[in-house]
Amino acid sequence: MKQRFFILLITAVTLLASCSKHGYVNLNYPQPPMAYFPEDAHTVAIINRSLTTEEDKKGKVVDAILTGEVAGSDRLASDQSLKGVIDAGQSLGDVQFIIPNPSRYAGTGTRETPEMLSWDLVEEICEVNQADVLLVLESFDSNSDLVVATAANHVGAILSGDIPRGPVIPSQARMNVQSYWRMYDPLTRSIVDHYQHTSFMTFNTIDGIFPSTALSETAYFAGQEYINRFLPTYYTVRRDLYKKTKGPDKRKFEAGFRRSEVANWKEAIGIWEGLVDNSNYKTSGRACLNIAVAYEVLGDTEEALKWAQRSYQDYDDELGKDYAKILLRRQEIEP
Repeated sequence: MKQRFFILLITAVTLLASCSKHGYVNLNYPQPPMAYFPEDAHTVAIINRSLTTEEDKKGKVVDAILTGEVAGSDRLASDQSLKGVIDAGQSLGDVQFIIPNPSRYAGTGTRETPEMLSWDLVEEICEVNQADVLLVLESFDSNSDLVVATAANHVGAILSGDIPRGPVIPSQARMNVQSYWRMYDPLTRSIVDHYQHTSFMTFNTIDGIFPSTALSETAYFAGQEYINRFLPTYYTVRRDLYKKTKGPDKRKFEAGFRRSEVANWKEAIGIWEGLVDNSNYKTSGRACLNIAVAYEVLGDTEEALKWAQRSYQDYDDELGKDYAKILLRRQEIEP
């Protein structure tokens, strides 16, 4: 499978100063996506198969009454999941989503997952629409519930002796949508991805009634959540560096730090390099450590490791010792 978005790159940098001798920089690193599209799959046809047939409509109305749904609401809302996929899919870059005509197919109309589509139908849909793969919303079902905090507050009031008069109408309630997706690859006649998940959104209510857009918004969010499987996630790491030093080169050192505060890392490196092998032992070690951080910010982990090792090996800087270990571990996990 084609591995899009797996390269580890620093995507955002925030440098913060504190009142101590240290400042620190936050780096955001992406992690690989949970799923990938097939190799050379650039066009995805997407259909809605979560609907009931005409002969099942009566049964669906009964189900709607039992679960507190409005008959027909899932039919309209499920299409919003497709829209959520298409809009979020713009972040994928080289993948285009199209909606065929027809775009709605009969399924179970409940949380029960239908049997797979026939490969002949999959191939026909993809061929007619010049699509590489077919993404199907196989099932879609919605429910609502009270936010747990509402019930907890009610119980707490009773326990404290402040018994409410009459029923408590919640000010918030939660809508949930359970959806199941399958991605069919007609070339290999294989299911390249399948994913079932439940999406939640909390809404303020008026007299316990949801906003009219609550279900459609949650359905749209469910479609976006599915596409998030194909996008990298991010985690933040903190790197400490020195703001200041002592001795005759104090002002030069601080000038380098000020450049780092405005993301002028190359000039900061130039200033700190001039302070290495300084007569002041600590200044040299701190300059090496700061240069190491600067190179990691610029995406050069190998050069960062060299300077972190030098800060400890040549100048006994404790930050450099710990930082070198971190960078060694980073090199082990990077592709």
